[in-house]
Amino acid sequence: MATFLFDEIIFGPVKSRRLGVSLGVNLLPEDYKFCTYDCLYCECGWTLNSNKKINLHSRQEIKETLDAKLQEMLANNEAPDNITFAGNGEPTIHPAFAEIIDDTLELKDKYFPKAQISVLSNATQIHKQSVITALNKVDKNILKLDSAVDETFKIINQPKTPITVAKLVERLKVFRGNLIIQTMFIKGEYKGVAFDNTTDYEVEKWLELIQEIKPKEVMIYPIARDTPLDSLRKISEKRLNEIGAKVGELGIKINVYN
Repeated sequence: MATFLFDEIIFGPVKSRRLGVSLGVNLLPEDYKFCTYDCLYCECGWTLNSNKKINLHSRQEIKETLDAKLQEMLANNEAPDNITFAGNGEPTIHPAFAEIIDDTLELKDKYFPKAQISVLSNATQIHKQSVITALNKVDKNILKLDSAVDETFKIINQPKTPITVAKLVERLKVFRGNLIIQTMFIKGEYKGVAFDNTTDYEVEKWLELIQEIKPKEVMIYPIARDTPLDSLRKISEKRLNEIGAKVGELGIKINVYN
């Protein structure tokens, strides 16, 4: 299936299912996906193994570009609901991520104080105190947890460095509930191996981890865009709603995006 890369530092604003009018920030290269995962469903395509030198935009360039865009939006009376860090891979990889968040908070307060700041992350960099501190400053610290079962996690997310679900959960608990868990529910086949994170067993194990992490909110959704793997199958609205109801029974806020 066709996938795409974000070809600018600042993109949008776009209408987001989860975040309303969202102004996107891409801290990563415009011509190359740079990520610690290689998720089968990523709209940006595969994370290529390459010796290519990664050139990241400087903190100053990012701040100046965001400043100019927010000035333009203010002049056009076009207020964003969210300034969202996403883009071509994992945003927290950027070595100046924490400082960039501080810059964004400053610019948001200057131009659109009612806007929120959101970060979509796979949580692989939250062993760094600077990243934890930065994520605790944003309004929506949205962190990925696609499976509670190591085998399924490795198939769906394909981490580039060794990490277990247990280690990931240990890191997520550092936020003491100041996070939103996002989960892509999906099934399919990859390299001859079938997977499905919506089975009763998978869901029960995932719910156990949700109880342990105690996030302030959970977002669940099916594939909605093109993916690099054409054998993926979209989960039914009925099944997603069943899973969502189980989260609700735990007393945790749930948003189901069908």
